[in-house]
Amino acid sequence: MNNLFDVTGKVALVTGGTSGIGRMIVAGYVAAGMRVYLCSRKAADVEATARALGATGLMADLSRPDGIAGLVAQLQRSEPHLDVLVNNAGATWSAPLETYPESGWDKVMDLNVKSVFFLTQQLLPALKAAPKAARVINIASVNGRVPPDMETYAYSASKAALLMLTRHLAKRLAPDILVNAIAPGPFPSKMMAGTLEAFREHVVSNVPLRRLGEPEDVAGIAQFLASRASAYITGAVIPCDGGMADL
Repeated sequence: MNNLFDVTGKVALVTGGTSGIGRMIVAGYVAAGMRVYLCSRKAADVEATARALGATGLMADLSRPDGIAGLVAQLQRSEPHLDVLVNNAGATWSAPLETYPESGWDKVMDLNVKSVFFLTQQLLPALKAAPKAARVINIASVNGRVPPDMETYAYSASKAALLMLTRHLAKRLAPDILVNAIAPGPFPSKMMAGTLEAFREHVVSNVPLRRLGEPEDVAGIAQFLASRASAYITGAVIPCDGGMADL
């Protein structure tokens, strides 16, 4: 029982790992003794974050097929296998329903759903080469479970799609690869910065625990899903939202 949550030496890739929830997970994994690769599309952010957290940085634009292929190639040059893939990279777009642009819809769907599928697909050989059942952890959102107040139509639809994609992949890839999702509520992040600046009190008032998420809240769940403690869990969606979706 003493090593149920031990992830020492495991190899992880966290997409969108330079800010927000991705950075929180990277920091938690490094502290737990994992060998962590983070990726993002801005070289300066990748270099600074990797240096600050003790991870290895990889630059990739996952909204493009060649960006996905390039990331896979970079990782394969360094690692013979991958124990944990955290699909965290994402985008949002807010606009009135009457004028919501197709370009915004496509940008969000391409990164939040399409890139998750194709990155996971192309990393299957590395995941299947893991010594024990590898883990895919998809970062969804409370807004994939309950409609948001804001007019972020593509975002909520993409996160709901990601929840079903998680379940579908889990059924297909069992027992070799376990696929689960985390559905966070509001956390301090670059994506949430504008909303929190304008509506912080309103956002917090909608959380039964009356606070924003903190780094250890999501990092703890991510470590659990990477560890032996979750070896009998696949296809699950774990809320990390202070009770927003269920109370």
